[in-house]
Amino acid sequence: MSIRLKRVYDKPAKSDGHRVLIDRLWPRGVKKNQARIDQWLKDIAPSTKLRKRFGHDPSRWMEFKKRYAAELDDCHEQVEKLVREARKRTVTLLFSAKDIEHNNAVALKEYIEQLM
Repeated sequence: MSIRLKRVYDKPAKSDGHRVLIDRLWPRGVKKNQARIDQWLKDIAPSTKLRKRFGHDPSRWMEFKKRYAAELDDCHEQVEKLVREARKRTVTLLFSAKDIEHNNAVALKEYIEQLM
């Protein structure tokens, strides 16, 4: 299984495989025709309430991951589809956050890896 992470603002590459945007909001300044996004799973993104509570504050990272995992438990069907896709080919989870270590894509990848 191959799941990669990438900022949506970074240049698309063939090695990205299936590109999946996992933010609830469309990223600012990104044109849909230039983003080369194959799938947008906004329902798998953290809820607006959780996203605002986290506020990209690294001191809230562990709490965010725990709460996000609980939300993902309720989206099991979509998570499973993502896992099945990753078993077939490379999947790149796209995110817009500036912090590449503390964001929903990192948390989602860890969640999926724990399922495996």
